Amino acid sequence: MDSMQTPLPESMDTPQRKVDTLLQHYGLSHTHPVNEVIHFVAIPAIMFSLNGLLFALHPALVFVLIAGSLVYYARLSWPFTLCMLLLSSVMLALVDAMNVAGVLVPASIGIFVVAWIFQFIGHHLEGKKPSFFEDVQYLLVGPLFVLSKAFERLGVRW
Repeated sequence: MDSMQTPLPESMDTPQRKVDTLLQHYGLSHTHPVNEVIHFVAIPAIMFSLNGLLFALHPALVFVLIAGSLVYYARLSWPFTLCMLLLSSVMLALVDAMNVAGVLVPASIGIFVVAWIFQFIGHHLEGKKPSFFEDVQYLLVGPLFVLSKAFERLGVRW
């Protein structure tokens, strides 16, 4: 199946792509509307703050994280990969600006802690544990889940 097509209904005999399987499984523990909203805000916030913390330790660390993530995403979906590249670039520009302003570390720590607290509140409301407790790769699937919902609303195929 072309990576630009949305998945076919499961009733068809076409094998499901790995990205669709991962998103479907991830979605099982993210059905409560409040949990979804929390994740739509908290996941990008965690990504941003993690980039900030790694940049503060050494800028090369954030580039290694982003490069590794993009390799993972490229194996799943090119539209997601390109979007994540764009989003990562914007985040890096903001991280650099915060670094220049001297607020990067305290802001990143605060954002990281608050976002994770909200993530766990969302899962408490959901009544299900976070997917990454089963498999660490779901830490990379979370951002794709957020993107997939945005793509669906915009009618973009992944």
